[in-house]
Amino acid sequence: MKRRDFFRNTAFTALGASVLSPFQSIAGNRPMKNPSVRKAKNIIFMVSDGMSTGTLNMANLLLQRKEGRQSNWLSLYERNEAVRALMDTASASSLVTDSAAASSSWGGGVRVPNGSLNVNADGSFNKPILQKFKAAGKSVGCVTSVPITHATPAGFCVNSNKRSDQPGIALQYLDLRFDVMMGGGLEFFSADKREDKQDLFAKYRQAGFMVFQNRDEMNTLSDKEDRPILGVFYADGLPYALDRANDPTLASTTPSLAEMTKAAIKKLKNNKNGFVLQIEGGKVDWAAHANDAGALIYDQLAFDEAIGEAMAFALADKETLVVLTTDHGNANPGLFYGEQANRNFDLIQSFKHTNDWILNGTDKSYTPSRLIERIEFAQGYSITIDEANELLSHYETLDGDGLYNPRKLPFRKLAQIQEKHLSVGWGSMDHSADYVELAMYGPGSEQLKPFVKNIELHNFMLQTTGIFV
Repeated sequence: MKRRDFFRNTAFTALGASVLSPFQSIAGNRPMKNPSVRKAKNIIFMVSDGMSTGTLNMANLLLQRKEGRQSNWLSLYERNEAVRALMDTASASSLVTDSAAASSSWGGGVRVPNGSLNVNADGSFNKPILQKFKAAGKSVGCVTSVPITHATPAGFCVNSNKRSDQPGIALQYLDLRFDVMMGGGLEFFSADKREDKQDLFAKYRQAGFMVFQNRDEMNTLSDKEDRPILGVFYADGLPYALDRANDPTLASTTPSLAEMTKAAIKKLKNNKNGFVLQIEGGKVDWAAHANDAGALIYDQLAFDEAIGEAMAFALADKETLVVLTTDHGNANPGLFYGEQANRNFDLIQSFKHTNDWILNGTDKSYTPSRLIERIEFAQGYSITIDEANELLSHYETLDGDGLYNPRKLPFRKLAQIQEKHLSVGWGSMDHSADYVELAMYGPGSEQLKPFVKNIELHNFMLQTTGIFV
């Protein structure tokens, strides 16, 4: 075939595919009826927020070397049980999206400007997908390791001009009465933390919600419970999985992402019309912003444990579509070449704590020797006196804490120091425009194209469940 004929035919094929796509109708933001598509009763939509390919890769490598097995995600690929694609993550305002616009692309089916939740540049609203599913009779909910009011869960649920209006989003959730909402964010519900002094926990209870504020309370959940559930387990984001695993108090009081996933499915599965559940590993993104290798890898593994819970249900249920993806890349981390790369990377297996634990627990009173001891205890390697002094110099003018503000504390510098010990490097401290992993298992997955835009998943979910709105 001549080169120009190939490209002419390819272009024609692409045009035909766009016309006949099961994702979207010519009329716009409405799914087409397609009787050949297998219908899903339930959808579990799983987002490892800010997961660059290197994050998925390093988590799998660590698990292989530590436990001799693949991650749940990569096992689906290895057994050829998932349909796999790449996804374009751009927003309306940038090739590089933020989490609000990214989740809104799935939630509203329209690309919106960064920073907004299902609100277009002209101020018009796009109806969020969980509102559509709820109106159709399904149970709906979100589970996350960051505040439940954060951008990714909110993008499936609400309209808001500013993703930062988490106090307002908490109020919107009350009116929406979704069936399960669990994560962190106590400061947005507690009267002594909110500027308006409203006690949202009391309001939710008065509205008939069952409210959980610790792991033991969540574990009392019965599969016969018909009240909507609000679970808020920590002031802001939940603890990093690595820190939680090595702190008995945190482990006993805060649930893991997998435990929340199991509880949410237990609550939602009894609806004869099915359910739609979003699960977010939100702290993966926070760790990437902070260039925190231990936090990143172990929170990705915590997300993978949640995949295990979702897949266990889907395998038994046979009517559930499981979607595995991320909203965007972040920081583009990776394991890099060197004579000691294997030995260095294996050091992460014995980590007790994250860089976040190290740096947020350090203050102006620390001496270089004390900081060296703290790092050696947490991660098993020694830094130099000069490196300790450089890290401590950042605390001289520090005002306030640095949580989820990695540029305030010396996260970047510590990551640079770590590179020679771990062989893990970073591209930046922010989101990337990478095309990202998208995988599906279950009814409807056979309709997934090899390359999609993020907005296409909105209609895909509606069509796969047979809902046309």
